Amino acid sequence: MSAAFACLRRPSKRRRDAPDHALPSSKQPLMAHSDDSAAESSSSASASALGGDGTAAAASSSSSSPASPRTVHFFVRATDSRTISMHAGWDDTVGAVLDHLAACGYGRDMRLLYAGRQLLSETTLAALRLPPDSTLHLAARLRSTQHPRAWQLASHIAATAAAAYSEAATTVSATCSLDEFVKEFILCAHGANLGFSCHDRGAVGDARATGDHAAEYLDIFLQAGAALALVRLYLSKSFFFRSYAERAIKRFLATDPSSLPTDVLLVSAPVLLEFCRLLSLAAGKKNLLYKACRRALASVLCSCTWLPPSMNSPTRLIDHVLPFARETVEVVLDGLASVSMMVSPSDLEEFSNFFKVLCSQARLGIANEGPMPKNLYNREFEHGDTWIWRLHNMLMNMLKRVDECLKRLEMDLSLSSESIGVMESQTLWADRSHILSVLRELDFISAIYEDVANNLQLVLLAHKAPLNALVCCSKRNLHLHWLVKHKNLLCFEARRNLVLMMLPEWKDDFGGLHEMLIDRSHLLDESFEYITQAKCSELRSGLFMEFKNEEATGPGVLREWFCLVCQALFSPNQVLFSPCPEDKRRFYLNETSAVDPLHLKYFIFAGRIIGLALMHKVQAGVVLDRTLFLHLAGRSITLEDIAVADPVKYASCKRILEMNAAEIDDLYLTFSRADHQLGSQRIIDLCPGGQDISVNIRNREHYIDLLIKNTFVDSISAQLTHFTEGFSDILVNPERQKDFFEYLDLEDLDQLLGGSNNAINLQDWISHTQYNGYKEKDHQIIWFWKVVEHMPIEQQRQLLFFWTSVKYLPSDGFCGLSSKLYIYKTSDSPDRLPSSQTCFYRLCLPPYASLKVMENQLQKITQEHVSCSFGTW
Repeated sequence: MSAAFACLRRPSKRRRDAPDHALPSSKQPLMAHSDDSAAESSSSASASALGGDGTAAAASSSSSSPASPRTVHFFVRATDSRTISMHAGWDDTVGAVLDHLAACGYGRDMRLLYAGRQLLSETTLAALRLPPDSTLHLAARLRSTQHPRAWQLASHIAATAAAAYSEAATTVSATCSLDEFVKEFILCAHGANLGFSCHDRGAVGDARATGDHAAEYLDIFLQAGAALALVRLYLSKSFFFRSYAERAIKRFLATDPSSLPTDVLLVSAPVLLEFCRLLSLAAGKKNLLYKACRRALASVLCSCTWLPPSMNSPTRLIDHVLPFARETVEVVLDGLASVSMMVSPSDLEEFSNFFKVLCSQARLGIANEGPMPKNLYNREFEHGDTWIWRLHNMLMNMLKRVDECLKRLEMDLSLSSESIGVMESQTLWADRSHILSVLRELDFISAIYEDVANNLQLVLLAHKAPLNALVCCSKRNLHLHWLVKHKNLLCFEARRNLVLMMLPEWKDDFGGLHEMLIDRSHLLDESFEYITQAKCSELRSGLFMEFKNEEATGPGVLREWFCLVCQALFSPNQVLFSPCPEDKRRFYLNETSAVDPLHLKYFIFAGRIIGLALMHKVQAGVVLDRTLFLHLAGRSITLEDIAVADPVKYASCKRILEMNAAEIDDLYLTFSRADHQLGSQRIIDLCPGGQDISVNIRNREHYIDLLIKNTFVDSISAQLTHFTEGFSDILVNPERQKDFFEYLDLEDLDQLLGGSNNAINLQDWISHTQYNGYKEKDHQIIWFWKVVEHMPIEQQRQLLFFWTSVKYLPSDGFCGLSSKLYIYKTSDSPDRLPSSQTCFYRLCLPPYASLKVMENQLQKITQEHVSCSFGTW
């Protein structure tokens, strides 16, 4: 404006015991009318607006300087029935007056009336030829709207806050209810969204509405200037008024779900953004209310369903959000640079939420699915103000800081293993798992910037040791699926931890476990009934079982049950699975399983058993063939993948690929294959009309691909589907079944499910065994290990199984077991056989008198029918 406005507000005459800002009755019009008595009041208070530097700039009073010949003095009757005294220049327009009143908290979408006529915003005050001390009327702009109640409430909130800021002494009662007014506004928005009427405070609510109106309500809240008025009041000198404004603003922070319903929360981003913008400028970036609003903004934007036109394009939204995101990045950078390298969970969550928004919007902002062209963020843009360069710069700074952290962790890695114990070391590294969360965000958004993706890969490659330590010690719910693309950098222990996070975490406390009582003579049938009839939730809580007429219970019994069930289930006699010719521990699905009418239910049972064995960390001694593994992982099967399952077919196909054209023609092959089931043969076409299509040198590769697909996928599709279903039943999130196998190679699954098939390391066995009642140099102990040393490998396994219910050790040997092994000296007669307590890895060994006696007794317990029992508990 050409001249500075000076405005004075003076209250109307009214009873002192009446509230200054009583909510108008719904029968009254929304715009305020003239009150002649208001002009007679001589008391006034200064009004103020937020300055560009974030400070409150007070307007001068009318008595501070006489009006010049080029100025006009007039009064404005506001919507809160108060009169404002104003000085302005003749060249100022009606629109400039309205802008100034909006800055003082009276709303952005108002109009001025004089003598019953609306004044045009472009008209100058000189053109109006106002008589001295004229009174103009400020009113809400007439509009076509379905939400008059929203305008009434929002205008009342703005007016109440503005009045409180100007005249704190006379507006206490109304100001105390500011947060209730805001709550009423929010609940009315919720009611309109649901199609309900709002009758709070005696108001006649909106007509029954349809559709999503919550976003429109919040837009009205902003247009009416309510957000600006509340922030101005929050900046007032009065502690009490500050607290009232803070409570009102916090109504939008989802601290009370009853006052901020979900449908309103999801569209609250524009209001939160306005609060953040105003508070950042006026209260400072360290202000606690500002930080709370910023955190709420990040959370809401992640699930935002509506944005105003000013933010409905990726570029506009990123421009709005990027300054706040940069602040959270600085917080994370400072935390990572500290001695402890700690970042609080709330700061990390806010950082993550902002990055999700930036990444999703940046994706929308680029045309192709691949990385952004480098010419958009090269050095030429370093001093530019494009969001593309600013975001790229933030990412590179973050990556540099993470690289420094990993270097420090690499130095700590060797020190931690030497100076502190294993448990303390695991706790320390688990506390640093937030670094993986930072890496996750960098990986997530690096898909947009090719150089960020390349540098991230180099950083991870250079620091594999601390990366693996972090993953190995990570706890659940860290969302580490992004590591799949970097799994070649991870050791087996790290990959194992990643997949175990996807399985339920059960506790061996007998509470809530799925209980089973199994008769050994009906092992498979009864186990089938217990497992298939159970709900998935019951199985995920863990298993507790015991054998009928046996005293033993506990983890040792459960381990043996898993081994025995798998041995029976995968037996060729069941016709469900076929062992690979060259590896009898490895199985693939049998396409002739339909001879058993219950075969599909048994495949569900088999899938559940495999999942439960992995969940209970039991090495069951069976492993899956590559073809079955690839199907579970959702990958295609090639010729090389069938070499173990069907070496004959593999050799035949390899031979066809090596033949010349004449040799292939002499085979008279067509795109079909013979299928033998139940003593009969049928011809299966590999493609439509396959029997009429000859195989030649040009199409032989296609023929082999179709042959493999038909044999190892199509012909057993029903069995595969049910087996997959059973396995998925055990996962925490069944929809992530394919993700489970993405982390693993077949060799990894072999170690998790089958355990090590290598010869047992006797020295490792001895070093992990402790004694109770015996000493290491006692004759019985020396004889014991001498007998074990000369046992065949299978007999050693039977002894280990009798002792611990573990037949196949983990991949890392005896140190992978949950505890040491123990040999207890008993007072039993030397005629008694050894006994075991498998849950505690205890072998109870009588004091045999000679090496010969020791050998005879150990030979007896390593017979298969004896080792598959528990002894006494």
